[in-house]
Amino acid sequence: MSTTATKSKHFAIVGAGMAGITCARTLVQAGHRVTVFEKSRGLGGRMATRDSAFGSFDHGTQYFTARDARFIQVLETTPSLCKRWSANNVQVLDELGHVSAPGLSTRDAHWVGVPGMKSLVAGWAEPLKAAGQIQMQTRVMHIEPDALKPKQWQLRTESLDGTQHVFSGFDGVLTAIPSAQAHSLLQNSKLQTAWVKQIEQVKVAPCWTVMLAFPQAMQPGMSTFGPQWNAARSTHHRMAWLARESSKPGRDQIERWTIQASAAWSQEHLHDDPQRAQAKLIKAFTEVTGIHAEPAHVDSQRWLYAKTLKPLGKNYLWDAKKGLGMMGDWCIGHRVEDAFVSGLELALAAL
Repeated sequence: MSTTATKSKHFAIVGAGMAGITCARTLVQAGHRVTVFEKSRGLGGRMATRDSAFGSFDHGTQYFTARDARFIQVLETTPSLCKRWSANNVQVLDELGHVSAPGLSTRDAHWVGVPGMKSLVAGWAEPLKAAGQIQMQTRVMHIEPDALKPKQWQLRTESLDGTQHVFSGFDGVLTAIPSAQAHSLLQNSKLQTAWVKQIEQVKVAPCWTVMLAFPQAMQPGMSTFGPQWNAARSTHHRMAWLARESSKPGRDQIERWTIQASAAWSQEHLHDDPQRAQAKLIKAFTEVTGIHAEPAHVDSQRWLYAKTLKPLGKNYLWDAKKGLGMMGDWCIGHRVEDAFVSGLELALAAL
């Protein structure tokens, strides 16, 4: 038997976003086994795509940049899953929708998943999924020592239909979930008091997102529709970001817009019902873009944990003696690349 085989470990990874899938891939490539647990129906976390009759919307992460050489290298290995989005010259708008400063031309290329933002993580996860290593719609409720092998771990889980199950025999448990959820899981499991206190210092803002489709813009004779820019940061008290989805590579050309509210407004209106939040953000969208047409499609998403305001300040948490670790963009910042780096480096630490 090979040395690698004798040392192979089985890791449970909680969360199938960028950090979790990066970590899982790295461990599998090193010869270990993984089981990934994801509470929702889809992969990718906030790298999310929602389909509609008029085309898709990236209703979470709008784009990502790549500065870390390791992230750049792995993107190059799967070029069909992501493309550059020519929105580097992002407009800056004042409260009334006027361009208040020259476009923000950044040194970083803006990238998006193709044909949707979720495609990158989903593509990377495909071998894991094909091997039966991902448990979808499975929420981890409790982490505890294995009933039969106390030096290993077992997880108590609950599916969407309420079915409960115990998964056992793990040499390590690595979480890739929002900081608030990681905090709750630790407390519920009565684990790592020192980590609980550290995670309490992390601050993450919510975000209301609204999606609009205007198929009437495709009618003959409609040469222009709305502003001549495709993406903008806004100082409007309700909105922080607007993007024309149809301008992204690999998307349907029907006119579609994604609106993301400011952190302050989202926090203030956190418990609004969706229709109320939609109406307020559509009004702001009209004021800023000058688009007064009635959208044929309206949808929304309330992200409770959208943007890290105060990160943990270290790339991950890892207890080698116990085989417990935590990762996520919130450890470092709020960028997609932060999630990648956190997941990669926790996997390397676990190795």
